[in-house]
Amino acid sequence: MITDGIYFKNFNLKKKTTDIKKKLNLILGENNHIIQSLKSNYKDVYKKKDIKKFRNILNFRVIGMGGSILGTQAIYDFLKNKIYKNFSFINNLQPNSQSNKKKYLNFVVSKSGNTIETILNSNIYIKKKDQNIFITENKDNYLRTLANKLKAKIVNHNNFIGGRYSVLSEVGMLPADLMGLSPVKFRQFNNLIKNKKFLNALIENVSSKLFFIKKKKYNSIIINYDQDSKNFFSWYQQLIAESLGKNKKGLLPIISNMPKDNHSVMQFYLDGLKNNFYTFFYVHDKRSTKINNKSIHSKMKFLKDKSLNDILYSQKKASEAVFKEKKLPFRSFEIFKRDEKTLGELFTFFILETILLAKALKINPYNQPAVELIKKKTKKILI
Repeated sequence: MITDGIYFKNFNLKKKTTDIKKKLNLILGENNHIIQSLKSNYKDVYKKKDIKKFRNILNFRVIGMGGSILGTQAIYDFLKNKIYKNFSFINNLQPNSQSNKKKYLNFVVSKSGNTIETILNSNIYIKKKDQNIFITENKDNYLRTLANKLKAKIVNHNNFIGGRYSVLSEVGMLPADLMGLSPVKFRQFNNLIKNKKFLNALIENVSSKLFFIKKKKYNSIIINYDQDSKNFFSWYQQLIAESLGKNKKGLLPIISNMPKDNHSVMQFYLDGLKNNFYTFFYVHDKRSTKINNKSIHSKMKFLKDKSLNDILYSQKKASEAVFKEKKLPFRSFEIFKRDEKTLGELFTFFILETILLAKALKINPYNQPAVELIKKKTKKILI
């Protein structure tokens, strides 16, 4: 166990970690706004009294793209057993199929305030009867102008925190607050940097990934056994791909959801090209549906008294055993607590992992220059 909610088994590699330790210490010592947002003493720019009037609203809609929305969606899905409000997420260009009879509180999130897809979805979805909160930089931009026109609540996006790193800042914590969750419990950085098991796991994990990169293993396959973590790994996919995919370097995260993918791509993972490394992810869940024993034929009696999670866990353990036999590199996460603290620890682990990998690869983890080229060319075509 690296914390009381997370069991982590690292890649079975022994690599030198001295240089990685030094880089981690430098990162932890930086006056970095992203690192600050992970800490328990981070000061949100919104006040509790400012959002008090929104607490009784039941229907929420989050409008954004990429990091502006993925973290919030990951929080909602992972912790939805604790949330008694309805959240929907508009994260692509899509027609409005939602009921016009409901009143919504719209969260519109864009750091630049000029994201084309977010502007278009705001135009399509926001109605006069809705209430609105806009999260954007304190600069002259399209969405700030729209917010003022709608007399909406405006929360300033931290200028120094990019969307994919913003989940524990106002971008993720304001909606989490209105979900009835505790922002303070998410921010576990102060405890984690005192936890030697956590730090050692992080350092050894990064060392292993650098070894895979040197061996031209660029595909990071996530083998996910938890339906409620699909969007958590969509957040992680953007974090890794957009932060590291530069200068002909980087890793490509590929999400594989089980057990469905046992019947499609697993054959390739086991017997195909060997340019991948793997992450197993499983959440122990006491709420799992029990099998109806009366409907089980005697030939399948080994299924009796089992839950769906019992079956999934057996499949995970069997897959790990086969991967070990075939000498396929993997690490494994098992989650024992589905709460804010554990999810905050996971966010922190993967954010630090990404920044540390970037520093080791001599890459700027905070920009995305190639994506900006597409935005500029799209605008030219439309003009």
